[in-house]
Amino acid sequence: MKIHIGIVMLALGVMLFGSCTKEDTTAPGNPLITPKTEFSTAHFGDSLEFKVDVSDEEVPLSTLKAQLFYSEEMVSEVVIRTKANGEYSGKIYVPYLANVPNGTATLKLVLQNIRLTVSEKEIDLPLTRPDFPYLTLVTATGEHRMNRLNMYEYSANEVFPFSVKGYIKAPKVGSAGNEMTFGWEDNAVALGSVSEIPFSNSSSGRYSISFNTFNYQASPFIIAYAVNGTVMDRIDDNRFKAELNFTKGQDVVVDGIEDFSSWFIDPDYVSKDANGKLSFLPMTGKYRVTANFTLKYLVVEAMNGAGLATLQPDGTGAVWIIGEGIGKPDIATNQVGWNTDNALCMAPMGNKKYQISGVAGTTFRADNINFKFFHQKGWGGEFKDANISTTSDLIFIGNGSNGRDSGNLGIVAGKTLETGATYVLTVDLSAGNDKAVLTVTKK
Repeated sequence: MKIHIGIVMLALGVMLFGSCTKEDTTAPGNPLITPKTEFSTAHFGDSLEFKVDVSDEEVPLSTLKAQLFYSEEMVSEVVIRTKANGEYSGKIYVPYLANVPNGTATLKLVLQNIRLTVSEKEIDLPLTRPDFPYLTLVTATGEHRMNRLNMYEYSANEVFPFSVKGYIKAPKVGSAGNEMTFGWEDNAVALGSVSEIPFSNSSSGRYSISFNTFNYQASPFIIAYAVNGTVMDRIDDNRFKAELNFTKGQDVVVDGIEDFSSWFIDPDYVSKDANGKLSFLPMTGKYRVTANFTLKYLVVEAMNGAGLATLQPDGTGAVWIIGEGIGKPDIATNQVGWNTDNALCMAPMGNKKYQISGVAGTTFRADNINFKFFHQKGWGGEFKDANISTTSDLIFIGNGSNGRDSGNLGIVAGKTLETGATYVLTVDLSAGNDKAVLTVTKK
């Protein structure tokens, strides 16, 4: 009987022990948060330091999260590992966003233990936009102070060139503030960038460069570049384009390019008289004009509808040049090479004739050329030796065994182009695309 009682007592003990153990392992715990930092107000753009006492007497803690909400949207978060009860400190960034007015944000503290039990505490955080005493425009030539005109409005009024590139920085405001920068991203002013904003005015001289720190509106962007009244669209900081119809012989008027008199005028497309008057030379049609400010070069390319022209079966359209030993405005700065993006469009002169001219030693290498004619601005159709011929005693057409690949041009052995002389290359397709004739004329 005693044996049976002992067994029963042992079984009861095991059951009680198991019950206690199960209860311990499933206890949710009780995480407690006690903020030790009081926030009366803060600025957008601040980095706010905070201190919090955390504890859970039953279950080990896991993490403390500080989350900042504008309305219902969480805009910032910091996660802190909480290995033990005690005091923890952190710093949370208050985003400085465009078009967000002063108001009250919510700072939420979320404490979690290893059993995933969570406790939260919300703190109202009044926010105001910082009132910067000034801003600074940073350019390659130096820094320019932008004075405060009104709330959020700043301006630098100085003698500037017509094009100014730079970013804007704002000073730290208050003990928790940060210096901020505003640059150019995706064709708009963006916080945190130092990419240069492409300010531009219609002319050099005294004018104002302005910026609004509330809506990020900046000025001026007076891109008054135009060809025959058609405003050019921005491609990037250094290139602008316009697509328009030209009539053979009509005047060409370029507006807004301050130093245009120093630009390269492509003699295949535009003539310039002693008075600076420009006239269009090729056949009537639609063309793309690209102003390349790096090269100071107006690139003209034939178009067909919304795209660049290609050679058509009847010999109309366009002929393109890709290869070595040629480049506009010169080979030193812009050799075409085998980069199809640099392909040159021969001027369509009418009657299925296409022309390119240039100066030996400048447009053409005087001693070595290796380019060919293509049907498009890119790889695809091309003129091989079976499709094109020439009677020139200066330039030959490669056949694959004479020192040039099929269709590539070269300078006859023992000869060179006369440095400084102008040469005109004409491709005549009047007999058909497979019977092209190349003529080379020295002016």
